[in-house]
Amino acid sequence: MVETSEVQILNRALERAKRDAELSSRKLATRTGVTRETVERWIANEGRKPHTRTAVRVAEELGVTVEMLWPTSIRQAVKAGPDREIVAAYPFRSSCPNSVWTTLIDRAQHDLLFAGYTNYFLWTEQPQLSETLRRKALSGCRIRFLVGNPESSITRMREEVEDSSFPVSTRIRITLGNLQKLAGIPQIEARYCADSDAVNHVSLSVFRMDSEALVTPHLASVVGHDSPMLHLKRMDEKGLYDQFVSSAEELWGRGIPV
Repeated sequence: MVETSEVQILNRALERAKRDAELSSRKLATRTGVTRETVERWIANEGRKPHTRTAVRVAEELGVTVEMLWPTSIRQAVKAGPDREIVAAYPFRSSCPNSVWTTLIDRAQHDLLFAGYTNYFLWTEQPQLSETLRRKALSGCRIRFLVGNPESSITRMREEVEDSSFPVSTRIRITLGNLQKLAGIPQIEARYCADSDAVNHVSLSVFRMDSEALVTPHLASVVGHDSPMLHLKRMDEKGLYDQFVSSAEELWGRGIPV
């Protein structure tokens, strides 16, 4: 039995995930045991949800979580422990589908905080990011970027550790160049982390989208896209989400305007 909603809202998350997976409605239907018309009804109406078992199969085929496709259908409350705030865990940041980032950014209405040390990959993986940020800022969403100082000693030290042909300072300057194009929009702010905080900032990236967050702890000499990532959703006071976001907010509070 399928639940329906009187108000039909396009399920953009499902549409994007299907596109990213390069699956037609017919192919997705064949792989999950439903009809093409059923898949298209899911896309046409976000309120139309499949049985839990079918939803899990769809999410597995698309490489995302059920929570991403139908956020109100599977409640995290079924988990009893502190891990119920973990929506998904990825062994590498790069293994998280772009549709997850797109959906979370689009869904946020109040606060976007990008507290990665470089943040550059956001523009390479989200080609429409600047226009999306401009639109969201003009609609009242607060947007903040916390980056490392490309001239700091911690940045130079990290470059030596990574020993990459694509230096940390260059990646930061890519972000600064993109932010310069958005200069003058009041709701968009950018800060360098304080020198005293840089050693902590460079080892942890926190990306907050309202009540959800993507968090990446950076491992030893491993670059960001090869480090693990958690997708968190706030469920409890002082839970995992609050712990990571509070840390990012603390660094932001001591940050220096770009």
